[in-house]
Amino acid sequence: MKLWKSLIIMLGSLILYSGWVQPVNAKLVIYHQRSSGLIYDQHNMRYLNDSKVHYVRVPKHYTHVKAGYKRHKIKATRGKKVIFKTRYLLPFPGKNGQHWGNPQSIAMTGKKYMYIVYCPTTLHNRGRLVRFNTRKLDSLGVRLHPTELRDAYVKKKGHYSHIQKQLHRAIKVGPLFITGHGQSLAYNWKNHGMYMWRDKEKAPRVPVNHWAYIQHINLKKLRPDHVIRFRLSSHGLHVPCGHNLTFDKSGHAYFWSFPGWCAYIYKGVIHHRSVKFRLTKQKLRHLPGTRIQSMAYNPLRKRLLMISDDSIASFPRNRLLGRGHLTNHCFQWSRFSPRREFEGIAYNGKSGIANLLVNHVPEVMSSNHAY
Repeated sequence: MKLWKSLIIMLGSLILYSGWVQPVNAKLVIYHQRSSGLIYDQHNMRYLNDSKVHYVRVPKHYTHVKAGYKRHKIKATRGKKVIFKTRYLLPFPGKNGQHWGNPQSIAMTGKKYMYIVYCPTTLHNRGRLVRFNTRKLDSLGVRLHPTELRDAYVKKKGHYSHIQKQLHRAIKVGPLFITGHGQSLAYNWKNHGMYMWRDKEKAPRVPVNHWAYIQHINLKKLRPDHVIRFRLSSHGLHVPCGHNLTFDKSGHAYFWSFPGWCAYIYKGVIHHRSVKFRLTKQKLRHLPGTRIQSMAYNPLRKRLLMISDDSIASFPRNRLLGRGHLTNHCFQWSRFSPRREFEGIAYNGKSGIANLLVNHVPEVMSSNHAY
């Protein structure tokens, strides 16, 4: 009996540490990447004084929109001009009275589907993915009558109305899974895959450990089907995990971080079983704000966006090639009011119209021009 137990333990160890694949509950597969996921060359790094970008501190108290029954407006007060107006007031409460919690990130796969990650604060590091069929929603007139979508799961006299039942068919609610903070949902236009970091935290902005996890999302089941586990470390630089993610049309992945002295931008590729990122050569002196909320890519303008609360900076993607050729002139920046929590921006793949996800009240807002 002891011999059999020893053999079982040894076999389990071999599968876990010498193999690439570890099944979890027969539903989720974890690929263990042996090599580092980070390429870091500390030589020829340069500071860039991106003075066009201005730092906006996170407010002590966010503005909670009182009028949750009408369209709202967010306007740029400094920098590049743009106006965001309500496209959708998101459902509250969720299906079957569920408290979906705070929306944390948004992604779109074209003109039909919009995906939003919800993470209830009571379910630490867990959340769900909700898919919205925007074609059906728009055909049902929710852009003209925003409360219809907001109250989609609020029964009237104990029953759902005909329009509510139609709205339910335009919304698919996924199961709970480990999301981490949930800010990084992103669609890869090259391989048509949906990805996000599993950035588990033991406290706000305090990672559980130095392992990094990238999850591939099954868009039919709205949950991860495989995970890549790796380390972002090289030459003394340790990046615990990414908290934002975006892809360009060529399939390159990007995220940005702030280790305390400048903004770093990472560029890489996510394969089926492995990940490789490199720290780009330019360190940005100025970041848009206190909170690193999201990153996005405008396919029309070919610009990468760094998103903080009430503050968005952008620069051309092609200026990151090679050793990088970013200059202060490349940057555009906008400051906004009122004080809303900016969660993320998504594009439908062709249009340069930005779809901004904001909180307090949860809604998706569209820009009045390509932004």
